[in-house]
Amino acid sequence: MTDDNTRPNIKLFSLNSNRELAEKISKAVGVPLGKATTKKFSDDEIKISVDESIRGTEVYVIQSISDPVNTNLMELLIMVDALRRASAGSINVVIPYYGYSRADRKARSREPITAKLLSSFLEMDGVDRVVTLDLHADQIQGFFDIPVDHLRAARLLAKFFESKHGKDDLVIISPDHASVSRARTFAELLDAPIAIIDNRSPEDANTIPESVIGDVEGKRAVVVDDMIDTAIKTQIASETLKKAGASEVYAVATHAIFSGDAVKRLEEAPIKNVIVTDSIKLSDEHKFDKLELVSVDKLFGEAINLIHNQQSVGKLFGR
Repeated sequence: MTDDNTRPNIKLFSLNSNRELAEKISKAVGVPLGKATTKKFSDDEIKISVDESIRGTEVYVIQSISDPVNTNLMELLIMVDALRRASAGSINVVIPYYGYSRADRKARSREPITAKLLSSFLEMDGVDRVVTLDLHADQIQGFFDIPVDHLRAARLLAKFFESKHGKDDLVIISPDHASVSRARTFAELLDAPIAIIDNRSPEDANTIPESVIGDVEGKRAVVVDDMIDTAIKTQIASETLKKAGASEVYAVATHAIFSGDAVKRLEEAPIKNVIVTDSIKLSDEHKFDKLELVSVDKLFGEAINLIHNQQSVGKLFGR
């Protein structure tokens, strides 16, 4: 717990991407959200004003770069500029979902590395530290020349799964070859074996892989990924696993993007439950009976308190 004498030196602000999570984080930290006003002009230009003094203060701005991605990104950049011009002591951005993280390398000729561009924007804007959750690629941390605290949701999700669904007869599934490391981490937390779906085209809805590397016959299969976007890969994985003899299929992911027909696909897929965090705010139309939400509020709250007290955040990175 943070020393009461240091409380006045820390302020938390929320922008519009996920106010509900920001309010939970503020309760976990023990600091109310600061006052700021966000408006739009008639042409959709964003105007932000900080409505209280933050001079010399350690400031944390909570904003996921989620849909609408570009609007939320601009809100964050404009807010940081306002804080810097108002003489904040330090500016820390808390980004539960780091948008553009899939553009982490050049996969083809003449492509941008947008995740790197985003890090450059934040640094040029005057950000002193980034606190984020389950980046799509670990190397994004290296795109920054400022501290990046990369938190992990695996322990929270595994604990929730075990308490709600038990851990008997489990096998943890990597939906493709690129996600094996994530599946292995989750499997170690639940003392379960892993299996891999031999999916060479994970975004191709017309191709269902025939091969599963590992034994899933009669087992409860848990498909683990960092995000669910269109849900094509998750749907394909569930159909492949049922065909291979899995008794039940669950889907676990940190970030619920749920774009396009994702919810319809998840509802129709042979999946018992879909377990995600609240890193991205879900509208009512994105909530459905199979969905189970795990909050990351205390994880971020603990991280902010540790950083503020100049203590190691290392224990939060572990499994």
